Amino acid sequence: MIPDTGTMLKQDFGWKTQPSKTYRVDGDRIRGTVDGVEAVRQTVYCILNTERFEHLIYSWKYGAELGHLVGKPMGLVESKLKKRIREALTQDTRIQSVDAFSFTRDGRRLLVHFTVNTVQGSFEADKEVSL
Repeated sequence: MIPDTGTMLKQDFGWKTQPSKTYRVDGDRIRGTVDGVEAVRQTVYCILNTERFEHLIYSWKYGAELGHLVGKPMGLVESKLKKRIREALTQDTRIQSVDAFSFTRDGRRLLVHFTVNTVQGSFEADKEVSL
């Protein structure tokens, strides 16, 4: 006898959006919680400061591949940095796009400034890469 699963298959298994509430990390201390754009801003900071594939605790989708850019020519680093930052951040479903990149060179340091567009709003972020 085959069970009747017709009623189970007709149910709506829709996706629910989870809240983005998380702990506010301030240096080495936890100070309350954050939600919305501030939670995404903190996530961007954490993703860009975690080297991808280096820590077993994180998924292979988490982090940015910036360590391999050390010693490369500045022009090459600028083009790869855009792609790697965009790729790392858009793994988070709250982030829709990353654009408006600008670069400032200071010796062997490169400061990249960009805009992060999320489902809750947009904000400016930056990352310094030492080459």
